Amino acid sequence: MINSFGRFKSSLIPGLFLSFLLLSLAFTLFVTLFDSSDKSESIFLALSPRVITLLKFTLFQATLSTVFSITIGIVLAWSLAHQPRFFARSLLISLFSSSLVLPTIIVVFGLITILGRNGWINHLSIYLFHHSFEGFLYGLSGILIAHTYLNASYASKSLLHSFEAIPKERYKLAKSLGLGLFDRFLYVELPAVKMTIFSLSSVIFLLCFTSFAIVLILGGNPSYNTLEVAIYEAVKLDFDISLALELAFVQLSISIVLLLFSSNLKTSITNIKTQNQYIPYKEPLFARYIQRFVIFILALFFILPLLAIATDGIGSDFSKIFHSKIFIKSLTTSLSVATVSSIITLVFTLLLSSAKRNFALKTRVAQSRLGRFLEFLISFSGTLYLAIPSLVLGLGIFLLSQRFLAPASFWATFALLSANVLMSLPFALSIIYPAMLKTATRYDRLCFSLGIGGIKRWIYCEFPFLKESIGYVLALSFCLSLGDLGVISLFGNQDFSTLPWYLYGLMGSYQNHDAAGVALILLMLVLGVFISFTRSSDVKS
Repeated sequence: MINSFGRFKSSLIPGLFLSFLLLSLAFTLFVTLFDSSDKSESIFLALSPRVITLLKFTLFQATLSTVFSITIGIVLAWSLAHQPRFFARSLLISLFSSSLVLPTIIVVFGLITILGRNGWINHLSIYLFHHSFEGFLYGLSGILIAHTYLNASYASKSLLHSFEAIPKERYKLAKSLGLGLFDRFLYVELPAVKMTIFSLSSVIFLLCFTSFAIVLILGGNPSYNTLEVAIYEAVKLDFDISLALELAFVQLSISIVLLLFSSNLKTSITNIKTQNQYIPYKEPLFARYIQRFVIFILALFFILPLLAIATDGIGSDFSKIFHSKIFIKSLTTSLSVATVSSIITLVFTLLLSSAKRNFALKTRVAQSRLGRFLEFLISFSGTLYLAIPSLVLGLGIFLLSQRFLAPASFWATFALLSANVLMSLPFALSIIYPAMLKTATRYDRLCFSLGIGGIKRWIYCEFPFLKESIGYVLALSFCLSLGDLGVISLFGNQDFSTLPWYLYGLMGSYQNHDAAGVALILLMLVLGVFISFTRSSDVKS
């Protein structure tokens, strides 16, 4: 182990050092939260009834959101896998992939335009049936719809890869055995996608458990608050730091437990192009109709809110928007922070992946308990965002800012960059690490025998194989950073604002005309960057 460590120290030391820094940041925030609490001794012993109520609803909505998202994701992925020639199939898959990076405030704005009190569906219902849905979108129903919108389409792309990876021979065997539609799914397809379903369920549950913007806007009243929103209200509205700390400890504890129990956690995102393969199994006519109907309805459900944003936004006064100093400042801040965040995320991902793959290959570091422990630390440090939600992170940095004097803009920028990088790291690692592991498996022996290492190995072996994934990671982290509304909600003000925070302010002050224009600009930025990169960086498996 020691000899192997010395041989590969150039890739191990930077990654391990970075992992140590990330874990140190998490530990510092935890200690800061603990020291700032007056209830530090009893916080885990006696939770207030209000906190218990918030915890129950948070777990309840996260469970329902996960069930709906996974169920719809399976049905959609199954339909797409068996309809390889469906019209505009590749474009639909690209749009479904983009759901991961769509700013939640954009999704909420679009859903309000379609399903809100003054939305398209409500106006149509009043005109045809003289019936109004009133506040249907606000409360638990709205939260579930928004979570399902974001996560079902994300799940479908990951599950589609699993469906398309099923060997054709299994379908031929199922056909020769005369298996029907249901039996084929039960005995051939479900076992092949089962692990992906478990992995996706873990990720989606954690994402819904820590959801902020959706619950903040669509919750409607305090009875539908989650822990994340309650932390924001305790700090920003009531300045009840004691309550915020109690909520933060509860959420932090549960998130860490969930993450540790998800030992096989994978974020299940890839930039590998779908195969669009022919399945040698003729579908019954009714099944083909069902599959096409499912794809059409769910594509309509996904596209309509985006279309609503485009329709409402086109009529906005863009001259007024672009002459607004607050808008220009928000746009500049968002683009600057997103650019820096994406670069830092890429560097961190490459260093962590380079170090982690040493412990996965027998030709590198010898297997031992210490090696497995270090591999776990690297993996855990890369998924800290799933254990430390953005509002908990923001609260910790906010309390640090009260202890160490520095300009408010410094702490706000540091908080934004930290949150954005930690948010992107789990997804970036799931893209870069498998590619780097595959590269090492393929070229290690050749490079070792020729004595190629360092920068030469990177230029001739690593970069040509990784460049598509690198572009994808840059686009993904840029878009995730651009649309985040978590930490900025604690630090945002007139002097420091981002596009999502500016849009939230317009929506809160009922400036819907200007809000529609800003929403369209933000949507075009995110989709433009993400789709252009994903279409140009698709690689064949």
